[in-house]
Amino acid sequence: MKKILVIGGSYFAGRVFIEELVKNKDVDIHLFNRGRIRLGIKGVTEHRGDREDPAQIRSAIPEEDWDAVVDFCAYTPSHIVTMLNNLPGKIKQYLFISTTTIYENSWNLPIREDAAKVSRPQPELGEIANYGYDKWRAEQVLIQACTSGEIFYTVLRPAIIYGFYNYAPREQYFFDLLRDGKPFVLPEFDLALFNFIWVVDMAQMIIRCIGEGKALNQEFNLSSDELISYPRIVEVLEEITGKKIKVVSKSIEEIKRDRIPLPFPLDMHLVYSGSKLQQMLNFDYTPLMIGMSETFKYYQMVQNKLKKHQ
Repeated sequence: MKKILVIGGSYFAGRVFIEELVKNKDVDIHLFNRGRIRLGIKGVTEHRGDREDPAQIRSAIPEEDWDAVVDFCAYTPSHIVTMLNNLPGKIKQYLFISTTTIYENSWNLPIREDAAKVSRPQPELGEIANYGYDKWRAEQVLIQACTSGEIFYTVLRPAIIYGFYNYAPREQYFFDLLRDGKPFVLPEFDLALFNFIWVVDMAQMIIRCIGEGKALNQEFNLSSDELISYPRIVEVLEEITGKKIKVVSKSIEEIKRDRIPLPFPLDMHLVYSGSKLQQMLNFDYTPLMIGMSETFKYYQMVQNKLKKHQ
């Protein structure tokens, strides 16, 4: 039986990963986080502690021969160092959930794993100016530490994630507009292209990387090759809901001036290649129409529950 330690894992992608992982009968799953949200899933042993506190790591996590550590919440190099230096037991494979935000902007599309990485914080991103740069530095620290410590690493870089439990205002932004009967304000020049990864696909790909020899000491993008645009999102939502969506076109300058919180790029492409891992696993990404339909069903279920408690 494989012993797997998940760090983080109570929100969004980590939660879906655990829900998918627990379907496997040959895994002993342990979860370490601050315990703000208790999952209470049968087959998952939960350990409470702060990953930034070495003493809590040492006392909360049992000493085991870990077949895999899956880290969803390392955002800085110090997060990696503190965990590796204090985690009880031995680690066979460390899977780090990074991000495609580590890449420099490029017109050489799609962006592959060997593309140029950010070399400094990105102030144009506002509150998350350090996010991609810190994640990239965390990757480098992990690779160096694993190499010297004889631990296999796997770095996974998801593109824009959507799906169940998403707390980021992405697809739910549009779902809320639909619920409230409001128009979609979109760029009049709607040429920007981007791509997504459905959170269930992401979970399945991570699971299949555990113990996979070809995934060891490798970095991978997680991204469907389906190109998405704002008009495509409208098409998909109209198909899913059977409703005609009113679209109001505005210039990018007007959208920024009016502080309309569109969640995806307005005037540039964010297109990544997820083919390296897709081909290695022989994996079929879920089409946006299907993934978004399932996500919208979940949204409706949550909305119905909220109405009952009002």
